[in-house]
Amino acid sequence: MNKNIYYNAFNFLSVRPLIKCKIFEYFNYDVEKAFNVTEAQLAEIAEFYDITIQKNYIEKRDKIDLDKCYEKAFFDENVKLLTYEDEKYPPLLKEIPDFPLALYYKGNLENIDNNFNLAVVGSRNATTESKIALENIISNFKDTDLTIVSGLAYGIDATSHSAAIKNNLKTVGVIGCGLDIIYPYQNKKIYEQIIDGAGVIFSEYPLKTQPISYNFPQRNRIVVGMSKGTLVAEARLKSGAMISANLTLDYNRELMCMPGNLLNPNTEGIYHLIKQGAGMVIEAADILNYMNWEFETKEDMPVDLEINDEQKKVYDIVSCEAKNFDEILADVEFDTTKLMVLLTELELKGLIVQSNNKYYRNQ
Repeated sequence: MNKNIYYNAFNFLSVRPLIKCKIFEYFNYDVEKAFNVTEAQLAEIAEFYDITIQKNYIEKRDKIDLDKCYEKAFFDENVKLLTYEDEKYPPLLKEIPDFPLALYYKGNLENIDNNFNLAVVGSRNATTESKIALENIISNFKDTDLTIVSGLAYGIDATSHSAAIKNNLKTVGVIGCGLDIIYPYQNKKIYEQIIDGAGVIFSEYPLKTQPISYNFPQRNRIVVGMSKGTLVAEARLKSGAMISANLTLDYNRELMCMPGNLLNPNTEGIYHLIKQGAGMVIEAADILNYMNWEFETKEDMPVDLEINDEQKKVYDIVSCEAKNFDEILADVEFDTTKLMVLLTELELKGLIVQSNNKYYRNQ
């Protein structure tokens, strides 16, 4: 029988990933033997690995109809299966204790270089300043072999995927639901860009699986597990990003943090991790140093600094901190019309950009 039928069936078996892994390892990675484990063998495995295996394991396994599950998993012809035995299975992912035996995916695996996977995690409610800073760091890797791995959530995840796509980098999204569900729906464009050529979207969950909260910490282990290092950009002390940070340390991978405003509660986790020894990243070169990678990063583009005194007053206000029009107006003596003209002139010179009704220095 096709081995993929057994790999697929394991994804329909609702037990902890670690249990599946230990059974798989016990049978020397023979997926058919692992799936057909007997009650007596389960007892041996539990004793051998000193783990607890739920009493109804065999009952759950026997309820799985191999053929029907396979049909359910691939009724969308764009969904493919990547198994532990496949050449393109991320090699680092095999090193974590609860690796997924198989992953469903959409997109193109061929251009993903698993030697340069960088996980990026952070707050769903990230500040605009952090998003801009992260975009700037990623932009310096333009046209390199770096692959950005993240969770396709709001905030930092979406920013990291978008920045990768914008700068001709490959990106991997790992989601906590079936591949037929776009969650959050606001990331639909990013989802489509990834599967249309920018990278791959992975899930260990069969189609129709809803994005329930339990799935996301499980998803995090894959994001971190397939990556050589993790960059954390904004994280509360109790958050999914901190779970990912701790997993990074558990897996003996490089942990890096992007500092931010001390008054922002989303930086509490960041400075906690830095005090514990995590690397601090303020530019692309820092990532290269921590990871011991060698890329030709893109130099920051020179900007036209030939500006008059009036333009300079406005530029100085927005060069370090994002501000909206009313905030800028309150800091200058110009009237509304004059300020609009000055902001437009600075945009044309490439010194600032407008986003979400705020003006920023063009990094």
